[in-house]
Amino acid sequence: MTTALWIYAAITVATVVFTAFISAPYGRHERQGWGPVVPAKVGWVVMELPSVLVAVGVFVVGSNAADLVPRVLLGAWLLHYAQRTLVFPLLMRGKAKRMPLILAAVAFAYTSFNAWINLHHVSSVGDYPASWLADPRFLGGLGMFLVGYAINLHSDHILRTLRAPGESGYKVPHGGLYRWVSSPNYLGEMIEWFGWALMTWSLPGLLFALYTVANLGPRAMTNHRWYRDTFPDYPPERRALIPGVL
Repeated sequence: MTTALWIYAAITVATVVFTAFISAPYGRHERQGWGPVVPAKVGWVVMELPSVLVAVGVFVVGSNAADLVPRVLLGAWLLHYAQRTLVFPLLMRGKAKRMPLILAAVAFAYTSFNAWINLHHVSSVGDYPASWLADPRFLGGLGMFLVGYAINLHSDHILRTLRAPGESGYKVPHGGLYRWVSSPNYLGEMIEWFGWALMTWSLPGLLFALYTVANLGPRAMTNHRWYRDTFPDYPPERRALIPGVL
């Protein structure tokens, strides 16, 4: 397990370096030169599916899988990833969007590893007596997780409803936390996984939260620059990720 944690730390550092110079070629940053492509909906399901299948598979063989708290933690994990894997792609608009196959493959490998290390800790390594449900770390972490989850869902909903069915192109989003930041969906996801780190009180959880920042933080900055370059009347008071700060 120690080796896996060091590998995770190395992945996070490598992600910081990569995302500091290169924006992943999907969504509004889609571009050629990354090899074969697949429909974005297909690529999304492929790269997120291990977060459900591997997570459940690792959990059910864990030595503590029958205990109450690990089951609650699995439920929180699946609350996010069932939606992200099975519902979110079905709601995506823009049938012509594509994703590089290499991107889906790399993400598939990462989500497999991430699901294994987190759910192995929850179901086999971590010590979670029933009293953990009343621990301030669990309660605070769960609160953060649910707040981040709600922000993420609401922000994605605003983005989806900017365009009418069949309409293409991008618009400036308004409402919710878009009043203050350009990527509240990313902010919500960061809050979620720091909540997960707190409620599991685990190094795998903390590394996952830090990886989320390493992956989504630079992309939020890139999105912010794109909005400001694309829309001359973009709200000047709006920040990239953290209201009034960044």
